[in-house]
Amino acid sequence: MSFFKDPSFQERTELAKQARMKALEKLKAKPPVDEAVLAERRAAFEARQAAEAEAREAKKAAKLQEIADKKAKALEEEAKKVKAVELTEAEKKAARDARYAARKNRKK
Repeated sequence: MSFFKDPSFQERTELAKQARMKALEKLKAKPPVDEAVLAERRAAFEARQAAEAEAREAKKAAKLQEIADKKAKALEEEAKKVKAVELTEAEKKAARDARYAARKNRKK
């Protein structure tokens, strides 16, 4: 009955050396990169980056515009509320008289 034999240090280093050599041969067999293709890829990458930056700026501008619109709307609403609260002296007197009359009617 044969048992599994642990490889020795020399065997392991030889296997590692063979694996490195095989990987190096595979890397050397790869064709060199064409400069025209590389330039085309670089141009496409830069165009994509520029488009993304433009989209980010447009989104940021839209967000700032939305915030400004919300603030303007809030200020308009606040102005309307203040205007509604500000009563003329005659309106204040009429409201006071109405409260006084209602109080008199409740007492009777």
